[in-house]
Amino acid sequence: MDLSSTVDGLMDGLTADLVRLAEIPSIAFPGYPRSEVIRAHDLLVALLREAGVEHVESIDLPGTSPVIYAEVPPPDPDAPTVLLYGHYDVQPPGDESLWLSPPFEPTPVEGGLRARGIADDKSNVIAHLGVLRAYGGRPPTGLKIVIEGQEEYGSAFDDHPPTDPDRFACDAMVIADMGNLRPGTPTLTTGLRGVAEVVVEVRTLAEARHSGGFGGAAPDALLALVRALSGLHDERGDVAVPGLRREEWDGASYTEREFRELAAVADGMPLTGSGSLGERLWSGPAITVIGLDAPSVDGAASAVVPYARAKLNLRVHPRQDPREATGALVRFLRESRPYGIELTVTPSDAGPGFEAATGGPAYRAARTALREGWGAEPQFAASGGSIPLVNGLARAAPNAEVLLFGAQDGLCALHAPNERVLLSELRGAVIAEAAFLREYAAAFRAQRGTPR
Repeated sequence: MDLSSTVDGLMDGLTADLVRLAEIPSIAFPGYPRSEVIRAHDLLVALLREAGVEHVESIDLPGTSPVIYAEVPPPDPDAPTVLLYGHYDVQPPGDESLWLSPPFEPTPVEGGLRARGIADDKSNVIAHLGVLRAYGGRPPTGLKIVIEGQEEYGSAFDDHPPTDPDRFACDAMVIADMGNLRPGTPTLTTGLRGVAEVVVEVRTLAEARHSGGFGGAAPDALLALVRALSGLHDERGDVAVPGLRREEWDGASYTEREFRELAAVADGMPLTGSGSLGERLWSGPAITVIGLDAPSVDGAASAVVPYARAKLNLRVHPRQDPREATGALVRFLRESRPYGIELTVTPSDAGPGFEAATGGPAYRAARTALREGWGAEPQFAASGGSIPLVNGLARAAPNAEVLLFGAQDGLCALHAPNERVLLSELRGAVIAEAAFLREYAAAFRAQRGTPR
């Protein structure tokens, strides 16, 4: 089968179904209508059945949007089974005044479509459907298809797979919640940083006191907090907390110009930290102040501040235990004692990172497949974000190779206003995933000594 020609013949239908799916505001956050999430679920169940999948069911967990679970049996006992993952829920649109078109009205842009969630992750869900259609519902491997409905908000499903390992048992996984470093550069994401959050509080006075009468001797809670936070980084902007793992990055990365554009860095503003961008973004730690409670400038009184609080987001090396890293940050803050003042430091739950083993037959098949999908040599990259479910699936199927790739790209503005997907990336993802199933089935049989 000529996959390129086959997929080209499917693209109009896939694009139309992507538009149908992206029109549904399937936001699983509190305060948004659950009915829209269910509507997206029901549409995908119907599309899977139309694509020839007979076994489709839902996994219902308390407080969680339904997870679509489907199976396609292997064509014979010697064929491998591949798990395909995606999610049908999306981020809220945010400030809609920043959008160039309504976020749930898919709108043509040069080479693609704009809408909330159209890249993350509805394009990848449609890519799975494209693969099923390319093979007429009978791929060369067995399939287990998992499409969850509450990935963006987080749910009990993150920890569910290890409790039901037989259901998620497979030989390889394609986690399609990622994409290319840049359009046209086929990319396998091999690492995800771990994540944790820490709240830092300081109370120095029972209540505010006049800064003229008491300032200079009365301990200022906000000054103490700022002093502690300033010690988290050195003069170059590198994390200064001992015990946080950092290594050189030898894979692909953004150019500085690309990163400045992606991060919307103001002209003339230096980037923080030293070393390569990959090292700063993926194989090293990052600490960000994501919230600060203190008197606002508007209406501020001339008073010594009695209480201040900050929330920190910690990202850690894919192989570092996030609890160990959180402990290092907590100790550092508690021991800092700015001006002799004790801080209250409270850690939250931590999510582990992930680093893929890349030397097996699935990765060899994937490199061939991505080259076929995009006509260029595949690159290895990582992500500073986290996908908690990846670790749950890896624990459920510990011997399965885990591959992360898909139809998104580094310029698609996921989670931001004016998110878009390029149809060339969707096409490449469908071809690459279909080619992967073909190549992996052949490699699996060869490894077992079974004729093709």
